[in-house]
Amino acid sequence: MTDFVAHPELGLAWVTGASSGIGRALALRLVKDGFNVVVTSRDHQKLVKLQHESTGPGKIIVLDGDVTDPSDMERVLAAIEYEYGSMVLAVLNARIHIPVHGEDMHREDFEMTFAVNLNGTVNCLLPAVRHMKARGHGQIAIVSSVTGYGGLPTSAACGASNAALINMAESLKFDLDKAGVRLQIISPGFVKTATTAKDEFPMPALISPEVAADRIVQGLKSRGFEITFPRRFTWAMKLLNLLPYGLYFWLINRATGWKTRPLVTEGHAVDVRKRHPQAV
Repeated sequence: MTDFVAHPELGLAWVTGASSGIGRALALRLVKDGFNVVVTSRDHQKLVKLQHESTGPGKIIVLDGDVTDPSDMERVLAAIEYEYGSMVLAVLNARIHIPVHGEDMHREDFEMTFAVNLNGTVNCLLPAVRHMKARGHGQIAIVSSVTGYGGLPTSAACGASNAALINMAESLKFDLDKAGVRLQIISPGFVKTATTAKDEFPMPALISPEVAADRIVQGLKSRGFEITFPRRFTWAMKLLNLLPYGLYFWLINRATGWKTRPLVTEGHAVDVRKRHPQAV
């Protein structure tokens, strides 16, 4: 891995999905560390509120943008580079989670999840890498989740997108190292956000977005490829996925109580989207 570590005096940071949750907490934390942080989201009012609440030597720069629109992300990167200064750190965090039940699946749940979590990351990654390659250095961190380690109840769409992000980062690392662009993957456990509020099973080792932001900043300064926390939980999940499938499924069913739960009624997924409009 390239040894480059972004510092405030070297340039700007960019955080996507910064209107809430981990992205919001991370933007505030980076500002306290001295970074000028460009924040991107579809929710302009929340970004402006974030800008007003930030304190520290750095500042928040609001650039509205939809990660599902590749031309919009090209515009954001052009604005960063040509209006505000060099970008040396990008944390690609924009993501959604729509619970999926096998007995009540809907195509749009998968399409929306992949459009934001996977394709949205690619839409940000391509222009970010291009700008950093031209300068010869940069640092990019992609936010995934431990749900990408192995299948969990209701995580068919989100977990699949997270697994894809982990594999993509692992694959790209070989070439980006040679280009001077440091690539990392962030795999949090359960963080208390609007996203995890939709989870329908116990969430052990649940932490706040502020704690998650602290752990991410520590990881960005480290030499490691993966930033994962809390490790007592995430490493247990890694080990769990080394087990034979028969034992794996038995343990997950036992831990979540999923096998004893009744099947959901038809239309449950539509009801979930109505209860959680931020998912779309």
